[in-house]
Amino acid sequence: MDSLAAAPGTGPATSPLPILRKPRPAAKFSDLPTDRTLVMGILNVTPDSFSDGGKHPTADTAIAAGLRMFYAGADIIDVGGESTRPGAEDVSPEEEQRRVIPVIEALVKAGALVSIDTTHASTAAAAVEAGAAIINDVSGLTLEPEMAELVAASKVPYVLTHRRGDARTMNSLAEYKDVAGEVVAELAGVRDKLYAAGVGQDQIIVDPGLGFAKNDAQNWELLQNLDQLESLGHKILIGASRKRFLGTLLTVAGKSAAPEERDAATAAITAISAFRGAWAVRVHDVGPSLDAVKVASRLASARTTH
Repeated sequence: MDSLAAAPGTGPATSPLPILRKPRPAAKFSDLPTDRTLVMGILNVTPDSFSDGGKHPTADTAIAAGLRMFYAGADIIDVGGESTRPGAEDVSPEEEQRRVIPVIEALVKAGALVSIDTTHASTAAAAVEAGAAIINDVSGLTLEPEMAELVAASKVPYVLTHRRGDARTMNSLAEYKDVAGEVVAELAGVRDKLYAAGVGQDQIIVDPGLGFAKNDAQNWELLQNLDQLESLGHKILIGASRKRFLGTLLTVAGKSAAPEERDAATAAITAISAFRGAWAVRVHDVGPSLDAVKVASRLASARTTH
């Protein structure tokens, strides 16, 4: 693996990153691999995310973590400045941008393809201006409908995530008669709003929103019915990494597995999702999921051959 290093401009002279690399050409969405499922690395520049909150308290530490994922093979680095876990406190767009924009600029300069994980249209706009190539909005337009106009104007890909309510109310809204069917129908309804705003069909990536207004059983049911999500005709992103339903599955002696103990289970879901044709998986630990993607890709190619 390449030694950890920064591109010029990624931090002050006091940065602990020891070697400077020349800036690379800006990564393009069109250059992403198309012969396998992609791996999106999660970079939370937050104090309160459920798994890694507070681990990257400064721009330099966040940049270092993003570079480690980049050099480990992540196809996309998803940078977020506001926790979206159930019960999380709101963060102002100004504070969110203070956290994420220097990180995005540095990672883009180093050659990484970056997505911005935000529910705020102003932050998405600032991130795109800083070089982000994808907008990942877990709100599903429920917080700021003007996000649709921004996506249409910017022409960048947009991750449309299924969610009911917000971080404080979503758990109380996990009531479904047919979770897969209702998720698909609700995503289609939001998609129509995107179309009406001028967003192109090829810009939209759909995410079933595992853990967002879904309980453990509903998350598993969604994973079992990805073919229904495929009926929408868009790329599919799966974000199961370290989520609570995996901790529940791995309970030992009545104790749920801690987030950092869920990576093997995450890699298993990566392999299954990749084998079933997911466009990308969003994960905390890049290495095991990249290996899982390669295994799934090899098996899928063998299946096609025979």
